[in-house]
Amino acid sequence: MAAASNLALSPGAISVPATVAKPQERWRENLNMQLICRECKEFPPKLVEEFSAGDMVCETCGLVLGDRIVDTRSEWRTFSNDDQGNDDPSRVGDGANPLLNGSQLQTTISFGDGSNARSRDLHRAQNKSTHDKSTKGLLAAYKEIGALCDAMHIPKNVSDTAKHLFKMVSDAGAFRGKSQDSIIAGCIFIACRQCKVPRTFREIFALTKVSKAEIGRIFKSLEKFFAAQNKEKMDSVVLAGGVVNPEDNYTTTRTTTAKELCIRFCSQLGLNSRCTMMSQELAGKMDGIGSLAGRSPLSIAGACIYMASHLMGQPKSAKDISAVAGVSDGTIRHAYKLIYPDREKFIDPKWFQDGKSNMSKLPAA
Repeated sequence: MAAASNLALSPGAISVPATVAKPQERWRENLNMQLICRECKEFPPKLVEEFSAGDMVCETCGLVLGDRIVDTRSEWRTFSNDDQGNDDPSRVGDGANPLLNGSQLQTTISFGDGSNARSRDLHRAQNKSTHDKSTKGLLAAYKEIGALCDAMHIPKNVSDTAKHLFKMVSDAGAFRGKSQDSIIAGCIFIACRQCKVPRTFREIFALTKVSKAEIGRIFKSLEKFFAAQNKEKMDSVVLAGGVVNPEDNYTTTRTTTAKELCIRFCSQLGLNSRCTMMSQELAGKMDGIGSLAGRSPLSIAGACIYMASHLMGQPKSAKDISAVAGVSDGTIRHAYKLIYPDREKFIDPKWFQDGKSNMSKLPAA
């Protein structure tokens, strides 16, 4: 009864429900990322998306805060200009391939298993109307260049460069009497040198089955052709009042040095980076001192790797190095025999400071 009397209300009183305290919400980090101009530091920021340039720009100061903005707006296709030569600018499609000729915007009528006779006839008629022998020949050559580069594990930029060089030859109609295989071999050889991953004549011969003498001849002819084409192009740009782009300038390749070959050979032999660096320094000093003057870069690189591997305690036999370098083990031993008496001129004393290298580890010549 006492509890009931406490809950009784006096006349005219209004019942007020008891307030229940809400549990305090735990602190959480705000993970919403906001882009703010680092110059204006305005909040909220005034940013404008310029889809035409793909940039995110601050409206106040004009600072570009981001690039490669994706246009998420709808892409509408209008057909208002169909009767005016198909010049509708709002139509989109795949990017043009600079390695092929023509507009590359034609439609392909497919035909496969299960198709009716009408589809087959349309497919055949379209092939006859759009058949281009030059484009077909380029595609076949590009396919062969890609397959050869993949077989040697050459980077894609080398393959693209070789295709571009081949297209220059094809567009100019040069080297009519030469076989396509020899031209492809020469383009791959030049592309490897331009992309700083040089290959030897012997490696290109093993890849393409084109003789080393033929590769050497076509290489010299292609170099002269590309240099003449580049000079003509640059002269036309200057006469037109334009500015020559240094990136478009064709640079004549130089002879592959032993220092450039050491990196690839050491990688194939499984040697560490320090041994690679030592072999490169040794190969660089050979040109200045001249103990191996007139020798092939392959034999010089093999001898330097042979010396560096023994200095670092990772000895590689001349037979192992010959399998990678493509020269006989006797040639490597003879080259090492020539540089062994002058070893103190080539070897830097700093290599022995950590105690990992020792001159006594070198085998006697």
